[in-house]
Amino acid sequence: MKSRNPNNLHIRLYGDKTLREVAKPVTEFTEDINNFIDDLVYTMYEKDGVGLAAPQVGRSLRIFVVDPFWFSNEGKKNPLVLVNPEFIEFNGDIESDEGCLSLPNIFEPVKRAEMVIIEGLNEKGEKVRYEAEGLFARALQHEFDHLDGILFIDKISKLKRVFLKKKLHDLQSTTDENGDNIGELVL
Repeated sequence: MKSRNPNNLHIRLYGDKTLREVAKPVTEFTEDINNFIDDLVYTMYEKDGVGLAAPQVGRSLRIFVVDPFWFSNEGKKNPLVLVNPEFIEFNGDIESDEGCLSLPNIFEPVKRAEMVIIEGLNEKGEKVRYEAEGLFARALQHEFDHLDGILFIDKISKLKRVFLKKKLHDLQSTTDENGDNIGELVL
């Protein structure tokens, strides 16, 4: 197999229709899927993210990657890939600020489960299971929401969304009538 350099994918911003779609399950691990996973991991690090879901780069697939600790581990990268994930358990509640690469410069407190158990497939198609808490649990829940067309701003109060109206409008103005990004917004 020939080696390839991964691509830095274009992050879709609020207003892009793919962000609101329920993603489709992956049915087989093709070369295209494997290359896409490599690109997704590469893009997450290039954009300084702790997670990235396929819909955020315009692909309606049930795939996301996370590495919530690489900032605090002296840049040591340990990406986790989850394909067709399903949550098994949620415990506790905790509120903490969240942001999103698809909603740049917007941070709001969101209530999430404090501990989760999730199962799915890794990049090799092998079944994996993670028990997570803290930032790891939050990242898993945030990225999983993207697979169902849910953004973190959907989980904040209506009043807080009113205060974000201008920022959201500005982000949405970077998309065309189909909801596809036509250019990156510089904030």
